[in-house]
Amino acid sequence: MNLRKLTAAAVGAAVLAAPLLATPVAAQDETQFVPLLVYRTGPYAPNGIPLADGFNDYFQLVNTRDGGINGVQLSWEECETQYNNDRGVECYERLKNNGATGASVVNPYSTGITYALIERATADEVPVLSMGYGRADASDGRVFPYVFTAPITYWAGADVLVQYAKEQAGGSLEGKKISLVYHDSAYGKEPIATLERLAGEEGYELSLFPVAHPGLEQKATWLQIGRQVRPDYVFMWGWGVMNSTAIKEAAAVGFPMDRFLGVWWSGAEADVEPAGGQANGYKSLNITGVGTNAPIFADIKAMHDAGNGVADPGNVGTVLYNRAVVNGFMFTEAVRTAQANFGNRPLTGAEVQWGFENLDITQARIDEAGMTGLMSPMKLSCLDHEGGGSALIQQWDGKQWNAITDFIEPNRDSLRAAYEASAAKYAGEKDITLRDCS
Repeated sequence: MNLRKLTAAAVGAAVLAAPLLATPVAAQDETQFVPLLVYRTGPYAPNGIPLADGFNDYFQLVNTRDGGINGVQLSWEECETQYNNDRGVECYERLKNNGATGASVVNPYSTGITYALIERATADEVPVLSMGYGRADASDGRVFPYVFTAPITYWAGADVLVQYAKEQAGGSLEGKKISLVYHDSAYGKEPIATLERLAGEEGYELSLFPVAHPGLEQKATWLQIGRQVRPDYVFMWGWGVMNSTAIKEAAAVGFPMDRFLGVWWSGAEADVEPAGGQANGYKSLNITGVGTNAPIFADIKAMHDAGNGVADPGNVGTVLYNRAVVNGFMFTEAVRTAQANFGNRPLTGAEVQWGFENLDITQARIDEAGMTGLMSPMKLSCLDHEGGGSALIQQWDGKQWNAITDFIEPNRDSLRAAYEASAAKYAGEKDITLRDCS
């Protein structure tokens, strides 16, 4: 049997989905432990639940289908953060020493919690995998040895949105207007510097509209956008109820949905379904594929049919469930990579960090693992903790998300220069000596 511990806040949801699984304490010493920071409750629960479900199902699949990673079973424990920074830190501190070798990775699933954990986790030698969120400049591994931003950062996402808008505008954004509606937090502010830089390069006018948590009050914002600014495109860095509220308000002022584009955290089913038909045509970025066409879903279905699934089957194939599956795959591939160097046993955080820095997920490996269509290849290094990932554009048709582009490569050269400049500033402030990655 496999270990699946749950905090009291998560037990109710889990019991509805599947029986609670347990492992004898002695056997836990032979497992690779992962703390799961989740938010099944609180204002962002509609987004947090499918994320948590995706992790649980993927880890369970690795254990039941594969017997673990080269014979090493995974164990994990959920801790409820409610997307709150202080709770996130408390969860990390409570779980970081569990298992034979302690936490082997932490996935905060919150930019604020990521910021709060960077120094702690680095001191503890626990890798932080902030997949598509967190500090973009943590892509510079010389300054942030234990933080990984793979497969893509917010700055790269902003670049992809501008590329797409430019293509839609006929090849030029000169004289166009772009508005950014953003969650007034560290998360929402992440793309601003990149969009400002690109405004200078591409010739568009950028206007900024912060939205206070949780995002229910946006009427004045959208009246200003729709009647005064009248932008050609609106980008959104939203989260939770802010997203569906924005879509409703945009529709109320007549802003065209096909020119309203969100980041990948503004493009889940929970972001559009509450808006009903008003969301039809809305677009967003995505860093993972949509639907259940990837071969791995046949294995997930078989696991559920056998009574071994641990997630709500209704979440399987949804945007955030899929993202967590890819996130879990990236982690297990880092462990597999590290095992080739350190041996097939439970690994320490420092050893898994080595695995991340030597991670090379090729298209052949993606296909072999049944992940075809869910992700693009990536290769990390000591210097590059982002790994060259891409993002696609998806569009809501009223029933489902449809990918309307292939994965789009950000402009890496200019982004890398921005990462290094920002990371160097951070290193100066923290008196950090850059690692030699030559």
